[in-house]
Amino acid sequence: MKDTSTLITVQFLTEVYVTYRPLVFRYITGKLNGCLEAEDLVQDAFLRLLEYRSMLRPETVRSFLYTIVRNLVTDYLRRHYKKQDVMACMQERLSTSVVDTESLVIADDLSHQEKMRVKQLTPKVRTVYSMIRFEEKTLSEVAEELSIPKRTIEGYLLIGRKAIREYMKCV
Repeated sequence: MKDTSTLITVQFLTEVYVTYRPLVFRYITGKLNGCLEAEDLVQDAFLRLLEYRSMLRPETVRSFLYTIVRNLVTDYLRRHYKKQDVMACMQERLSTSVVDTESLVIADDLSHQEKMRVKQLTPKVRTVYSMIRFEEKTLSEVAEELSIPKRTIEGYLLIGRKAIREYMKCV
């Protein structure tokens, strides 16, 4: 024969579940704006209540249950918002790395196209353009090194830049 205290506890817990389940469900869905996990949280609340069955009294069960539910909702929301923050951070890093990778590929392609066009320039224009653009020399340094007047260097550079600009527009 079953122990009467166990039978009363099971009966009491069944009554608590039947009485408070709709109220707990409504409370959770209200706090979580109709979240799909509301039913799971209701079940978790009653499972946690079972862990404290030796402490339960008819007078305190309602407040005990709502304390458990409030804590579950708070924990759920904390995890939910933390997860959103992590996902946003990951998305930002991913998009940044994709943009960086795309930018590098595009920059490499443009650089390659520019160098291909530079090879087609006349020798003097190519030399001046390359020294200023790739070797990062100043007009004065190029003029001195090539023993050409500065105004002539400016003219060659103008011709080179114009040819490269026109070519890059088409690429």
